[in-house]
Amino acid sequence: MADISLDFQFKSPIHKVWDALTQSDTLAKWVMENNFQPIVGSKCQFWNKEIDLVVDSEVLVVDEPNKLSYTWVGGPIDTVVTWTLKQEGETTHVHLEHTGFAQEDYAFHGAKSGWAYKVEELKKIL
Repeated sequence: MADISLDFQFKSPIHKVWDALTQSDTLAKWVMENNFQPIVGSKCQFWNKEIDLVVDSEVLVVDEPNKLSYTWVGGPIDTVVTWTLKQEGETTHVHLEHTGFAQEDYAFHGAKSGWAYKVEELKKIL
């Protein structure tokens, strides 16, 4: 098994970062179009028509504003994405774990570089 583990810092309050991770309209600006709802058990999809990608998700954990976890199933991967947030002063520390990759293959490296790129887009929004 191979897992992605990335850390980020934002000069934004934890609730603003939480909203960017959980509000469908905001997620669409930095991840993909979606019908996400931060409700445990909720099933949703993320989609990118340009590359013909649909990701199926089910929300596993909602602990506002500290932890969010959901499945990420699309293409060759059946994985879990977990965001952990912690505010210290004016900085929100965010830890991303994307777990369940069979090996460090194309899908793993694509997801790792994809999240790094997407978080740069998130920084612009925040």
